[in-house]
Amino acid sequence: MRRATLPGVSVAMRASLICLSLLSIAQAVNPPPGGGYPGGNTAAGTNALLRLTDGTYNTALGTGTLQNDTDGKSNTAVGTGALDDNRSGNQNTGTGLLALASNRFDNGPDNTAYGYRALDETNGERNTAIGWNALHTILEGTDNIALGHSAGRNLFRSDSFNIDIGNRGVAGDNSVLRIGDADQVRTFIAGVFGRPVTNGLAVRVNAAGQLGTAPSSERFKDEIKPMGKASEAIFALKPVTFRYKREIDPHGTPQFGLVAEEVEKVDRDLVVRDSHGEPYTVRYDAVNAMLLNEFLKQHHRVENLEAGVSQLTAHFEKQDAKIQKVSAQFAGPAGGGLEASKFATGRIRGGGPAPQIVNNP
Repeated sequence: MRRATLPGVSVAMRASLICLSLLSIAQAVNPPPGGGYPGGNTAAGTNALLRLTDGTYNTALGTGTLQNDTDGKSNTAVGTGALDDNRSGNQNTGTGLLALASNRFDNGPDNTAYGYRALDETNGERNTAIGWNALHTILEGTDNIALGHSAGRNLFRSDSFNIDIGNRGVAGDNSVLRIGDADQVRTFIAGVFGRPVTNGLAVRVNAAGQLGTAPSSERFKDEIKPMGKASEAIFALKPVTFRYKREIDPHGTPQFGLVAEEVEKVDRDLVVRDSHGEPYTVRYDAVNAMLLNEFLKQHHRVENLEAGVSQLTAHFEKQDAKIQKVSAQFAGPAGGGLEASKFATGRIRGGGPAPQIVNNP
């Protein structure tokens, strides 16, 4: 039988192609994949998945990773001691030395930790920690997010629903968002300036850096009473024009307002202080409310004056009517009128002198 050959291909080339094909096959199967175990589990490293019994689809890479896991499922541990004491928790991911190591023995589901000892003591659920010692002491807390070196490290036990970015957090926080710490001295947020917002509220910030809005509903207020004379303090205020210092406003834009130290001399309650207790700015919203109160007081005064003027005008109109009536009674054909004729007739009949008529051409 004649063998088929490739035209134009030498024997040496054919031999080389056959060797390459055999080499690729050998590389695909030899050495065989390591670390594969029943149930879709993968382990590589001393004591990785050491005590696994019924758990499935776990991946343990590194010494002691998931070594106490028995029936936990779909966990991923990368790094020495990662998820070391997890026993039956599911769907956790720990990357880094002692990440999600937990001495709580049963990590809750859906935690993600990346970094040295991140979330290493938690038994909570749905926590995400990225960074050295992030969320280090959360025990039963849930739904926390921490990003950065030691982020959320101060959160404790059952603190939940917090987001700490570049911030250690505060023990007892629940549903709190903290971004940055005292090392940050300026904040820039895109997509705000020049973007109109209707039906919104003015955002305020206190000396602790907390953002929020000022409610006005009575359900948030106590000791509600009329302002009365309290608003008269604004008459002692001294509005000024000024420019901010160059390090604040390099352009030197003209400004209009008040000086906090001067306002403090008039009414301390109209001044906002910084974290050191020093006067920082003026509560211009309160000044506006006081101005409104004084305007209304003046408006009521004007209304009362207008009412008085209306009464005087009506009185004068009545007086004018009476005067006109009397004048009409004295008016006559020759300027004397009916009443004057009767008066003259009475004088004649009574023997008095007849009235004299003087003609003044």
